[in-house]
Amino acid sequence: MTRLPDTAHPLSRDDAAEAFAAILDGTVSDEAIAEFLIALSERGETAIEIAAAAQALRDRVIPIAAPANAIDVCGTGGDGHHTLNVSTAVSLVVAACDVPVAKHGNRAASSKAGAADTLEALGMDMAAAGASAEQSLAEIGICFLFAVNHHPAMRRIQPIRQKIGRRTIFNLMGPLANPAGVRRQLIGIARPGYVHVYAEALDMLGTEHSLIVSGDEGLDELSLAGGNEVADIGPDGVIMKRWQASDAGLPTHPIEAIRGGDAAHNAAALRRLLQGETGPYRDAVLFNAAAALLIAGEVDSLAEGAEEAAEAIDKGLANALLNCWIDFTKAAA
Repeated sequence: MTRLPDTAHPLSRDDAAEAFAAILDGTVSDEAIAEFLIALSERGETAIEIAAAAQALRDRVIPIAAPANAIDVCGTGGDGHHTLNVSTAVSLVVAACDVPVAKHGNRAASSKAGAADTLEALGMDMAAAGASAEQSLAEIGICFLFAVNHHPAMRRIQPIRQKIGRRTIFNLMGPLANPAGVRRQLIGIARPGYVHVYAEALDMLGTEHSLIVSGDEGLDELSLAGGNEVADIGPDGVIMKRWQASDAGLPTHPIEAIRGGDAAHNAAALRRLLQGETGPYRDAVLFNAAAALLIAGEVDSLAEGAEEAAEAIDKGLANALLNCWIDFTKAAA
């Protein structure tokens, strides 16, 4: 069995790379993995360690082909706010603006309804959606990449994570290991104080233009309730910013205004949103869609992005795309 390095001090790039390769390849005992992950979490993972873990996962991914301009919109989860499915709605709205979206995700872990649960409640065959992801991305401009289908190395790690029962570095990995190899991303994390560290990790891994965002209240997406910590990653490295709803021409709303429920509840709210219902949920989607369109290079400002996203909803384009996607997966089943 491989011996993992001492975590008392930050690991070097080589030590971190070797450690996570051994963990994912199964050459370390379960007990040693648990001790290692807990120790890292208690100390606080560094950007080098996060990048090394993500690279090890990328090296073992089952990939799909994707358009060069494809993006991903997702969050790390675990924020505890149990909101409606914002990133799922944003993915549909942005794809309706002709930006291919390779959405990486899974079923709910800590929330009541994850993206997959809500899409299934809308009538989508999620097994078929996962199996036909590459085809649907190519033909209709959106897909759902089930993490479990693309990261076989994580199957052994999952029971260990569940036994630990606390946040570890693997809670941060999903957005950094998209199977489509996207180079532009909007990633929400539930730790505003960690945005810069996470952004540095993505910068080490390489990206064309991405945003790491976190609401001040620990929301893993752009929040309408107050300020947002934002890391803009591009050719000039990591640039830290502060955003609020007014930057996109939108009003503020408390987190409670977008509180979600089970999959059926969230699915009904998503359908009403795409059919033109106004209110806090729509505003939250417009705010985050504006950021996604910004990193996709479709707009030059958040305000312009919010307007384009609103148009995609009001013209029925996003709702039509959802219907098309559901029909596509039924045909692929």
